[in-house]
Amino acid sequence: MSVYRIDASKDRKAIDYGKKYMQGENPSGERLGFTNYFMQKNGEPFFGICGEFHYSRYDENRWEDEIIKIKMGGINIVSTYIFWNVHEEIQGVFEWGGRRNLRRFVELCGKHGLYVIIRIGPFDHGEMRNGGLPDWLFGRPFEVRSNNEEYLKYVKALYEQISLQVQGLLYKQGGPIIGTQIENEHGHSAAQWALTTGISNQWMTQGEDGEAHLLKLKEMAIQAGIETPLYTCTGWGGANAPAAEMLPLWGGYSHWPWIYYEVDRYQGVREHPATPEYIYRDKHNNAIPTSYNFEPTYTPEDYPYACCEMGGGMTPFYKYRFDFPYISVPAMTGIKVAEGCNLLGYYMYHGGSNPKGKRDVFLNDLATPKISYDFNACIGEFGQLRESYHRTRLQHYFFQTFEKWMCLTKTILPGDTSAMDPSDTDTLRYAVRASEGSGLLFLNNYQDHAETHDMVVEDGVTVVTEHEEIRFPAKGALTLGKDGYAMLPYCFDLDGVMLKLAMAQPITRIEVDGTIYYFFVSPKGMPPEYAFVSSSFASMDSGAAKLFQVGDVTVVRPVIGDLGPITLTAADGRCVKLVTLTDEESLNFWTEDILGRKRVILTDGSLLVDSNQIKLETTDTEEISFRIFPGVDGLSLISGGELLERTQEGLFTAYRFRIPRRAARFDLKRVSKDRAVLSFSKDAFEGMKEALLRINYQGDIGYAFIDGELINDNFSNNNTWEIGLKQFSERLIEKGMYLYISPIRKGSTINSNTTMAGWSENAKELISELGDISIAPVYELILSRG
Repeated sequence: MSVYRIDASKDRKAIDYGKKYMQGENPSGERLGFTNYFMQKNGEPFFGICGEFHYSRYDENRWEDEIIKIKMGGINIVSTYIFWNVHEEIQGVFEWGGRRNLRRFVELCGKHGLYVIIRIGPFDHGEMRNGGLPDWLFGRPFEVRSNNEEYLKYVKALYEQISLQVQGLLYKQGGPIIGTQIENEHGHSAAQWALTTGISNQWMTQGEDGEAHLLKLKEMAIQAGIETPLYTCTGWGGANAPAAEMLPLWGGYSHWPWIYYEVDRYQGVREHPATPEYIYRDKHNNAIPTSYNFEPTYTPEDYPYACCEMGGGMTPFYKYRFDFPYISVPAMTGIKVAEGCNLLGYYMYHGGSNPKGKRDVFLNDLATPKISYDFNACIGEFGQLRESYHRTRLQHYFFQTFEKWMCLTKTILPGDTSAMDPSDTDTLRYAVRASEGSGLLFLNNYQDHAETHDMVVEDGVTVVTEHEEIRFPAKGALTLGKDGYAMLPYCFDLDGVMLKLAMAQPITRIEVDGTIYYFFVSPKGMPPEYAFVSSSFASMDSGAAKLFQVGDVTVVRPVIGDLGPITLTAADGRCVKLVTLTDEESLNFWTEDILGRKRVILTDGSLLVDSNQIKLETTDTEEISFRIFPGVDGLSLISGGELLERTQEGLFTAYRFRIPRRAARFDLKRVSKDRAVLSFSKDAFEGMKEALLRINYQGDIGYAFIDGELINDNFSNNNTWEIGLKQFSERLIEKGMYLYISPIRKGSTINSNTTMAGWSENAKELISELGDISIAPVYELILSRG
């Protein structure tokens, strides 16, 4: 039987407050900077959470609501690629209008209180054609991604154009742009030159001139006027990373479609391996200078460990289709934070659709869909909120609510994890982050490309602090559900009440009329339990919860699904209430400032708060519930439905709304088993915020066209293909659309054995068939006060 025990007695982190790394100040006197461990805002710890969203891959008319969704997910920094070939596809002709309007996008981020990091290249990749370099650079008498003067002449023009777009929006000017990423994976990754694809398949250089090239690019960016407090570069895979001048950023993905890019290169690859991403490491520790996917060229504790490409999803490649597990994203968030990360970064956080060019219609990397860049992201290609969005939101709330404490905590491992086998799903994975006797026990039971199961640890997990041993749980076995993860606090001060340990994950804290409320979620497969130091409270009202005593600790096991709080009066008289949500309830949990006050909301819709206006999105449903605490006087429904009832449910003021169902009117004509034509009436999309066309099919690739123009495509993985139709509504009503499913060709051969060019393809079997086709309306209700 395994013994799970971790010595967390030495939990003081060596933090260099005098480092003065990456500093900046705006006109209002707000200051940003870094210690060697975390970001600071006005001298206080700031827990940064970045979400990647590419403005050029989204309809500009819908940017604002999507930016609000990003903010509602707990993101406080938006990062975005500036693809060179999207803006200067034709040499000397720069385009910054429509979905290419970088300036307007940044302004909208600033309007909603989000910082911005611009990733200015010149090489980006991002599954873009040539990695974002224009076609007209191919074959010129110099190497790209080098310090060649001719190449840098073109980069200089690009940087000057970017600078014109962002002037007035830089942090030092009072704007939201706090950071600039220079190049991407320089010295590590390249891309195919699209002009050669299908013939010689020529790849560009991975990068020349080492760190000197990155330093030259930074110098050029500053000379062009792109001056920000933070400069970053990617650090993994041996990439060039001059840490003294640019913060190296890290990441990790659960799915690696690039290993199937060219099958003949990877003849040994038959199945995707279980990646080592879900094993806890310590990535800010001089005693462990390197570990899996982390081989810095600098001393680890000299600079913060920060991320820009944690897999918020993954795009399918033609040779690797997969059903992306959304649970992998919050599991990775827990891993990275436990490893010492205080600046998270998701790629992608919001999916999109590739823009089209004028010279080269399709600007995508040719191994990926031509239009779709959904990426299985937390927010989908057409604004759909995924399970990963809801689960990471809860984690983000905690990191931001307790950021001053969180940033001080130190990573502690139970031992050497370097030899752990990612395929071993019988051994519990655990780690601690702690400071001065107070901490979080991290647990992980998720592993990609391996079968997991419910975990039962009969003797629990013991954390040894400087003064005591704490057993999780206080009595009995520790259980964690299949694919589960958790952050469990210990010796945590709840405003005067000492929480010795919790078998529940904290979400946030709010104060209402002098009473302090803490919200927790019960992790999958883990019965919730709280153990309080008995001397720290004067009284307790636990309702129907079960109580028992273990030494000097009072243990409370709340009723699952009962939102009634546990009420404690601290020894100093303060009133503290704890509310426990089930795993399912937590996916409907939101918190946001409304009318100058932090409030908690439970709703089965998607919540968007813009100033004092509340929007609720819901898909293909007749009713929606909305509960808010504390309540808002005079809150009323402005548009989108009908109020059925308003009641009081415990702490919450509860509303139930009816939504008038509006079927999207279309005619479907099946031309053959693999082709169909859709036509739409003039009022087909009235009363809908979005209309999601849902297509089930068997085949290789799904294609959707309007009068010969490809508007969306899908690499089949046997899941439903979704297309948002509203942005095409006028054209759809006028011209309709048609679908084609290209076949899976089994036993395919090319016949060229003729005296003339009589080539032909033959296949033993063709699999291609359209199944059910439907439209799911997305409705919007708008609530406001007065």
